[in-house]
Amino acid sequence: MNTILTTGDWVKGTSRNGELIIGYVENLDLQGATVSAKVITSDNREIEGRSIPLMTKDVKKLPNSKIANKEQIRFLIDLALSTGDEEWFLALTKKLNAMRELVRGAE
Repeated sequence: MNTILTTGDWVKGTSRNGELIIGYVENLDLQGATVSAKVITSDNREIEGRSIPLMTKDVKKLPNSKIANKEQIRFLIDLALSTGDEEWFLALTKKLNAMRELVRGAE
């Protein structure tokens, strides 16, 4: 059984045309049969950056990743900027600054 999806979840799925996509859930229908996902990467470059409908049965929630280093945070900051997610950007920037302070304190 598929994990219950919520807005903002990162997902991997297959579009109606068979394209592999990775993105995040923007909206869910009331019955839970479809989601609208913002495509971040796909084997069809033309749909990247667009929102597309996906059948819930064709979508798998990606596990929450543990951010291990500054390079990963910088990448996610770029992703937050490209998707216009100010709240996520601010949270990531705060985390990056905290890491910098931790390094300074250890010196």
